[in-house]
Amino acid sequence: MWLLPAWALLSALGAGSAQLLFNVTDFVERTQCNKTVILPCCVTNLKENNTKVMFVTWKRQGKVIFSFDGEKNEFYRDQMVPSANLVSEANLPKGIASLTIKSAEAEAGNYSCQVTESNREGETRVELRNLTVVSCNEEGTPAPKEKCGSWFLLVERALIIALLFLVIILCSAQFIAIALKYEIVTQKKMAIIVAGIIFTVAAVVGTVLFVQDGYTAQNQAGLGLIVIPSVILVPLQYLMFQIVFDSLPQATYALIGLQILGYIIAVVGFALCVSACPPLHGSVVIAGLAIMAIASLLSLADIFIMGSRMKDHPRPGKAVEEPLNERQSYVICEKYTVVGTPWP
Repeated sequence: MWLLPAWALLSALGAGSAQLLFNVTDFVERTQCNKTVILPCCVTNLKENNTKVMFVTWKRQGKVIFSFDGEKNEFYRDQMVPSANLVSEANLPKGIASLTIKSAEAEAGNYSCQVTESNREGETRVELRNLTVVSCNEEGTPAPKEKCGSWFLLVERALIIALLFLVIILCSAQFIAIALKYEIVTQKKMAIIVAGIIFTVAAVVGTVLFVQDGYTAQNQAGLGLIVIPSVILVPLQYLMFQIVFDSLPQATYALIGLQILGYIIAVVGFALCVSACPPLHGSVVIAGLAIMAIASLLSLADIFIMGSRMKDHPRPGKAVEEPLNERQSYVICEKYTVVGTPWP
């Protein structure tokens, strides 16, 4: 009678030894910042620890998307996921059969990992989820809301765009004030207009690319078009000051220096943000643009103050030229009087 229980126990032990065991991970979350996705699959009870006796199969929603045959050293990849690969082939004998896929190719859903070692095998499952940040669908749609993410926080994006267009408005106001008060040489006028148009077009295109959801090359290019072309404002500001002043006061150089400082800070912030998701230094970009906006506001105030002080003169230089002309006339008149020649 003891033979039957012994056989059952041996059968159970034999069956247990043929089953590979895994560290179970229920789900993996992916954000818009992930360029790649790693799906974990770790076997805990390998015996032979030899790649040549192992076979790995990954499935998505029941369809094989990747497999590795250790004996033949052959890989299979579905055409929909050409980037699929083992995280480390060297660590496969240690039981690490995790899969890495480019985020763009990794659809959310259920994945399964099946590992075979000689005559032993096992399977584990993991769900890939999208970490939701911002709602994309409109309210009231019957279908479930699809969720997607943004590179910058909404407040940060709003501040960057608002400061950018504030700078454009302030620079435009400066040009209008100068054009109404002073005579501008045609070449300088055209240079200012062309530079302003280039900067505005770059700002609009950059804004359109920047506000899109996700962390892509388009978002990065958009932020670049917002920040980098802002260097145009420096020579533009200098040119407008030259129209108003014959000799630039120290205050104008200070304002131009403030403009340059803001630009440098914004570019440094851009360089720090473009390689990070989420961006850890978005405040640096905002600070740089804010300094540029302050410099533009102070420049506009300076132009208005100078314009109100000289209502009867086209530009400050004229205030010096007219007294000189009067003095020269007096000297000439005095000369004719001394010689005795009648004044015409």
